[in-house]
Amino acid sequence: MSQETGLKLNMINNLKSLPKISVVTVCFNSEKTILETIKSFEEQDYTNKELIIIDGGSNDNTLGIINNSHVQYGFLSSEKDKGIYDAINKGINNSSGDLIGLLHSDDIFANKKCLSKIAKKYSEEKTHGIYGDLEYVSSTNSSKVIRKWKSGYFKKYKFIFGWMPPHPTLYLEKEAYLRFGLYKTSYKIAADYELILRYFWSNSLNLSYIPETIVQMRVGGASNKSFKNILQKSKEDVRALKANNLIASSTLFFKNFRKLKQFF
Repeated sequence: MSQETGLKLNMINNLKSLPKISVVTVCFNSEKTILETIKSFEEQDYTNKELIIIDGGSNDNTLGIINNSHVQYGFLSSEKDKGIYDAINKGINNSSGDLIGLLHSDDIFANKKCLSKIAKKYSEEKTHGIYGDLEYVSSTNSSKVIRKWKSGYFKKYKFIFGWMPPHPTLYLEKEAYLRFGLYKTSYKIAADYELILRYFWSNSLNLSYIPETIVQMRVGGASNKSFKNILQKSKEDVRALKANNLIASSTLFFKNFRKLKQFF
């Protein structure tokens, strides 16, 4: 075997060993931001990837923008759903990747190497999920950072003190979804928190941390856009904690208190 042939075979084997990553984008009337999200995915230098787009039946130009972008998506659906977690579940069910993460229609990757770093970390460590840090940015200017969520390394006991990984940065094995279930749609705002507790507290799965910003998220999400939503989220957080046998009152206090340092 020639040296050149050997190098080519090594490259092929390395590619086969790298995970396929599915990125699920859920959108609804997102004509103002969807193109930037799509471009952010396309600009990732990692090639073993697919984009899954789940549209909730937009009545603006969201679908027109998606189609005109000529993005190579793995799956596209546009129909009315039962809420964001129902749409996410649909995206997971139609994903073919080893790892599945989310990139909502008003979020972008922090840089072009995020998926490569996630794939490298997953290949190097025996883990069920990868997460990183999150930046909240202005809704009108993604270069203006409002808050920084520095996650820190995963230790299971931290859940008692209100810790959780930033959901938009979380990439999980599809096998975990198959074994432990999808997002519970009876939660309208906090199904992500319940799933994280179910996987990593109740079932003790492993998490690996990339200590840098993975996703930039525009401010104004569903959980914090009104006092009513904040109250509903707190009620659902308590429900999620009780369902997973954690002390609800003190843990909820720590969970909310931890957010303060994100502004400094």
